[in-house]
Amino acid sequence: MSASRIEVFEQMLAGDPANTAVLFGLAKEYEKSGEDVKLIEILERYLAVADDEGNAYGMLARAYTRTNQTEKARETYARGADTAMAHGHPSMSQEYREALETEVPAP
Repeated sequence: MSASRIEVFEQMLAGDPANTAVLFGLAKEYEKSGEDVKLIEILERYLAVADDEGNAYGMLARAYTRTNQTEKARETYARGADTAMAHGHPSMSQEYREALETEVPAP
């Protein structure tokens, strides 16, 4: 039996825990598999060490929303909007600001 993509990324990460590309790849696999708790864990690790341009913030905010962590989702969308703008991605920034108004319930 061949290893799943998640298992492959986890093995790669075990060999190089600081590899941000592997962290992001593993996060994408958790996103595809619907494993929001693991997705949140990996994206939090990734964002603690990576210079993300905004994409990971959207992934993380959506996972927080799906797991009913509304305040964290709102904070993450706001950080993502600021980060995306700082990296020259105004459309992504606007998308996150709109998500704050339409997708995440106000506290």
